[in-house]
Parts: sequence; structure tokens; C-alpha cells
Amino acid sequence: MKEQLLNIAESSSVLSKLDDGLMLLNVNHLESGTNFKWAGLTSDYIQFHFGLKGESKVHFHNKSYTIDLKHEQSLLLYNPNQDLPLDLAIPNGASVISLFVKIELFHSFFSEVADHIPFLNEEHSNKKYYDQSSISPETILVLNQINKLKFQDHLQQLYLKGKAYELISVYFNQSAEDPKSCPFLMDDVYLGKVKQVKDIVVERITSPPTLNELSEEVGLNLKKLKQGFKQVYGSSVFNFLFDYKMEYSRKLLDSGKYNINEVGEKVGYSTASHFIASFKKKYGITPKKYVISQNRIR
Repeated sequence: MKEQLLNIAESSSVLSKLDDGLMLLNVNHLESGTNFKWAGLTSDYIQFHFGLKGESKVHFHNKSYTIDLKHEQSLLLYNPNQDLPLDLAIPNGASVISLFVKIELFHSFFSEVADHIPFLNEEHSNKKYYDQSSISPETILVLNQINKLKFQDHLQQLYLKGKAYELISVYFNQSAEDPKSCPFLMDDVYLGKVKQVKDIVVERITSPPTLNELSEEVGLNLKKLKQGFKQVYGSSVFNFLFDYKMEYSRKLLDSGKYNINEVGEKVGYSTASHFIASFKKKYGITPKKYVISQNRIR
């Protein structure tokens, strides 16, 4: 696997400096596996890594420790007490978008809600923070818009800057009552059952069990099921399933292999009109207009 050294002063075709303290790394369609390294990534930066395709690896301390960045999984890293230089191994065919934000900049646009972001509140201000979780459909939509950049050269920087801020916003789109928290603080057995609930509703997307049936099947009382699921996935079970259905239907439409009726059936809608209404509710556009818009930018 070859190496590519990144430098802020001489940003490469994949690394963009969007603002003071805001960098975007976009790696897509590699011809061969590559290790992206940035020695200047210090403890001043919060790191966001989003795996869109394939399985990449984030290495630390000369590869003595590694975290896998899997398909449609995000990784947030922040350690105010230790530098975490970038050593990101991306295989051929994989796709990763990473965002690096200086803590001062981050504070400037989250200052009013700092108490709701775990690593910004006083209790955690000097502690390292780590969060690895599934990418929400809303976040995937923004990431795909970054990858499908079709703007003229003089507008690309402005467009990417806006999308970078939008990406941070949707990542932390949690209610004040339920801030984004680290699922690895949960008991392993409890976490396993919550993830089992997610697997069940995704596997039975066209005919999901009720909450009571899920509770019995995984052996978790209803209250803990609801609380745990919202902590890990950021929404209720059926709001998660709705978002999953919409994102899955969008991918099916992108493939060009199915018509709108077929896509609706595959995600559990008995009528096309119900599917169309749900899709428009989610994305603000009908499936037909979405397909037309995607064909225009290809």
C-alpha cells in the first residue's frame, strides 16, 4: 500500500482547506490502496471520519493500535491531551470522507449548546472522546452530495464549505433531552441486544415486529429497549426504520434497476401513493423527480 503525505500548506487534490481550522479529506475511486498521513493533525483538532464504501483502517502510534472504519460507519475522535496524527489506510475501491475541525472553531458555532455536546461540557472538557456509530440517512445524503460535486471551479470551495458545516450539523442533530452519546459506555450485553433490535427490523423491513414483539424476542424490557435504541441510533425504532427505508429506496432508485412501484414494494409499502408520499416527506421531492435530478448530474 503506497503512502500519500498531506500538508495544509500544499493541500492535495483530496485535501481541501475550507476555513481557518476546517479541513476536508475526500477519497474516492482509488486505483490502488493508499495510506494517507498528516503529521500536523494535532490535539487541537476534532476528527470526523465517514466510511461510505469498503472497509478502511485508522491507525495510531505507528500502527500499534487500529480502529476499523466500516461501510456506512462514522468515527469521531478527540483527545485534548495527545496528538493523533492521521494515518488512514484506504483500500482500492473504498470511499471515505474525513473532516478535521479545530476545537476553537467548533466552540464558536456550538457555544450556546456546548452542554449538549459530551466532549464540550465542563465535565468532559479535558477528557478524550470516542464515538463509533452508524451513519444516519441524513448524513449519508450530505456525504453523497459532497461526492457528486458538479460545481464550477470558482464555486467549489464555497459549496464544500457549506456542506462541511451542514455535515457537522446533521451529525449532532439530537434533541436537548437526548444528546449524542457514546454507545460504548453501555453494558456490552445491553448494547448487543439493542443492535439485535436494529438487525431484526432491517432484516424484516417489509413486515417488522411490534415493539412488544421485539422486546420479547431480544429479552429486553420495553423501557430499556426504547431508551437504549435512542441512545445508540439517535431516534426511536420506527423513526430509524422509516429513515432506513427511505435511504434504501433512494439507493434502489439510484441503481436504475427498479421502477417506483417495485421500490415501494421492496421497502414495505403496499401502494405506490403511500411510498411516494413518504419519500416526499423525507426528501422534499417525489421519487420520479429525484430520479430525473440524479440523471441530470450523471
